[in-house]
Amino acid sequence: MFTGIVEELGSVRALDGGRLVVSCPLVATDSPIGVSVAVNGTCLTVVEQTDEALAFDLSGETLDRTSLGLVRTGATVNLERPVTLAARLGGHLVQGHVDGVGRIEAVDPHQDGGATLTVRIPDALEPLVVQKGSIAIDGVSLTVAGLDGPEIRIALIPHTLAATTLGAAAVGDPVNIEVDMIGRYVAHLMERSGR
Repeated sequence: MFTGIVEELGSVRALDGGRLVVSCPLVATDSPIGVSVAVNGTCLTVVEQTDEALAFDLSGETLDRTSLGLVRTGATVNLERPVTLAARLGGHLVQGHVDGVGRIEAVDPHQDGGATLTVRIPDALEPLVVQKGSIAIDGVSLTVAGLDGPEIRIALIPHTLAATTLGAAAVGDPVNIEVDMIGRYVAHLMERSGR
């Protein structure tokens, strides 16, 4: 379980076959083999650890359902260690279970240094997203500022742009989308009850 508060921007050292290696001196300090780490919002298991890097094996499911198979050497990724029961919940409850891959449609800078990000989400996720609701984009906990069908708008403050990969987001970039888990469960229950 995660909060969507990015702790470190890691640098991809390699993606060879299904093995992803990320340089991350902060997150690597206490992420032993077997622990989970969110990488661009995808919950992955550490399979190798050094003082400055972590390695993860990507399953076919992960490669099919996330944008991680598209990352290249030198790319920057958002990293977050799992939340502890003693930690403050600064974002929202994020599982690291990516629901689909969206695409950035527009990045509109503001005079205050922030920006409005427009993302097209998969059509199947549209009913699970609500105005002022929570959403994780590449593992970043965000609030939906506007909805127009499958296009959502997110208001980004300067800190978010500086502390996450969203500061370098460009039109056409794929992004991992995780909808709020409560909406996911409610939709499942409604479907099961025939409503």
